[in-house]
Amino acid sequence: MKKHPQRTFTSEEQQLLEEIIVHRRDVRGNRFLTTPIPESAMDTILQAALAAPSVGFSQPWEFVMIKDQETKQAVKESFSEETANAATLFEDQKQKEYIQLKLEGILESPINLAVFYTPKAGPVLGQTSMPNMGKYSVVCAIQNMWLMARSLNIGMGWVSILDPEKVKEVLNAPPTHQLIGYLCFGYTDMFYNQPELELRKWDRKKLQKEVVIQEKYR
Repeated sequence: MKKHPQRTFTSEEQQLLEEIIVHRRDVRGNRFLTTPIPESAMDTILQAALAAPSVGFSQPWEFVMIKDQETKQAVKESFSEETANAATLFEDQKQKEYIQLKLEGILESPINLAVFYTPKAGPVLGQTSMPNMGKYSVVCAIQNMWLMARSLNIGMGWVSILDPEKVKEVLNAPPTHQLIGYLCFGYTDMFYNQPELELRKWDRKKLQKEVVIQEKYR
């Protein structure tokens, strides 16, 4: 078997990756610009998705790229319904803050991308004991796209306040497919230096010492 040289990275490259990770942001509709995204840039973002790890090399993903405003509007209607329902779950000040938040950019972003999990009919290597590993693989693809988009100075927002079945109906997706992410891509007028919800004091950032347990739970 032919031996391929191992790719190693410099400390400068490591620091650049760290910068991209630290400055990744969830971009909302009030920040998107109408500037078109070059096809080459979206190809680069999608290639990053295809380079994601997947359990058993199953690559259980499909991507629906959406530019049509009527399709976006149909998805936005689901968001509006679900947002109204979700608002009732919060109380008092939190409810007021929730209503004021701009939580998506479905219509404002030039490109929407629906990301589906496509399960295989038979057993999948590495997925026999933990069946959700296939879905987690799709999430890895989404994270790859998020980081690649940020490196291209393109904003991405993940819209999770949606009815997955209604989105599937809008997109005529097969019954077996499962919606994992609905993403909005576009250039932005700014990237916050901190997560927007942290700046708005919706919650605070957890410290490493709060979430890392040594050896086992006590």
